[in-house]
Amino acid sequence: VSSLPDPMIQVTRFVESVQTRTGPQENIFMISQKLPWFGKLRSRETAASAEAEALWFAYQGQQLMLARRVSLAFFEYGYLGEAILLTEKNLELLRSLEPIVEEKVRSGADINALLLLKVEIGKVDDGLQSLKQKRTVQSADIGELLALSDTSLIPWPSWKAPEATIPDGPALIAAIEESNPDLQMMKRKIASAAARREIAKLESYPDVALGLNYIQIGDPVVNMEAPDAGEDAWSFTVAVNLPVWIGKNGAARAETLAAMNAAESEYQSRLNALIAEGSGSLARLQDANRRLELYGTELLGLAEQAVENARTGYESGRAGILEVIDSERSLLSLELLYWRAAADAWQQRIILQTLANEPIRETMEDD
Repeated sequence: VSSLPDPMIQVTRFVESVQTRTGPQENIFMISQKLPWFGKLRSRETAASAEAEALWFAYQGQQLMLARRVSLAFFEYGYLGEAILLTEKNLELLRSLEPIVEEKVRSGADINALLLLKVEIGKVDDGLQSLKQKRTVQSADIGELLALSDTSLIPWPSWKAPEATIPDGPALIAAIEESNPDLQMMKRKIASAAARREIAKLESYPDVALGLNYIQIGDPVVNMEAPDAGEDAWSFTVAVNLPVWIGKNGAARAETLAAMNAAESEYQSRLNALIAEGSGSLARLQDANRRLELYGTELLGLAEQAVENARTGYESGRAGILEVIDSERSLLSLELLYWRAAADAWQQRIILQTLANEPIRETMEDD
């Protein structure tokens, strides 16, 4: 768009030659070149370049969102794997109690304890089957995101809880403003709108067209003794358009100003939304880290000890089967909460990284 308009060539053939002093005019050849007013081509180039860059950042934003969706699904799938593993472990522990309870019943103990245990085993097994069905759904979703033609189940990922690190809030906001593809795209739209506004202003200035004419003259019939008789003629032309339609040009300027204001408002709205999303994700990351600390260093150890005490107490007759079931259920719940917090922490870190357009793979490999 920064190139000059294509030149024009015009050929005129006289059906009836026009007789002139030097001879009859037979053909006229004209070539002309339009020259836009100073600054028009540069402004058009600026606008087109900004629009091309905006498309590039839109493409980059799509790539980033795909990486974000895959990463979030990865840790959701990882949490599901831990949930299935822990539930299977809990089910195995409950089933290992059956021979002990049955022996007590045969020795005269209340059969209600055995019934309660079988009900609990059935409930845990039902939950386990539901979790396994979720694996099929989540595996298919990840396969769709990765465009995998193989419909077999994706293997369980290898992962662990992240370290309890919190990004700096002001630095995060600065990174979002500087690197987020959506904001970069909108900045280019603003630049394009500003350039188009400048083009609209320049439309009030005339363009110039330069032309060169070549006229073929035939053999003279009269005035054959003239010094230039029969010689071809040359001429040079200059044309200027007249931008007299003030209303049209004013409307164009008003339109481009409105477009630029709209682009600036859209940018500010998107910036506010991204900052709010980043602040919310930062708060959720802090909460996930808090839960990781609570479950990992305090409650899980106590719950494991409570399970051991309850099982020992039941075998010795100092505790009932309900205490064993409750302690097992509490331990499973805390273990699931721990891994839920780990997955939440990873997912919030992914969200923050994509908001700031930071590489996901390198951060995961470092951790």
